[in-house]
Amino acid sequence: MRTIKTTTGVEIVLDGDLLAVMESLYQEVTVRRALDRSFEDMVREIHHLIDQMDDAERRTYLVESLFLNTVKYENDKLEAYVRKLERK
Repeated sequence: MRTIKTTTGVEIVLDGDLLAVMESLYQEVTVRRALDRSFEDMVREIHHLIDQMDDAERRTYLVESLFLNTVKYENDKLEAYVRKLERK
């Protein structure tokens, strides 16, 4: 499997697992900086990773991202609906 590296040199295997990429981003940007990071820091690291991917890899991770975000969105909507029902 092909790998890419964070700006700190940590390798990430490109196997379609978006959560592995997200965990690496969390560890390398958020934890490494003891939560002292900005939006720009995270975006810069994301761009660094994306720049190492080819078009097919970017497409794979975009699809995975959209899927996970859609599921999160649906769960948030359902949770809000359940809370509304519980208040009645």
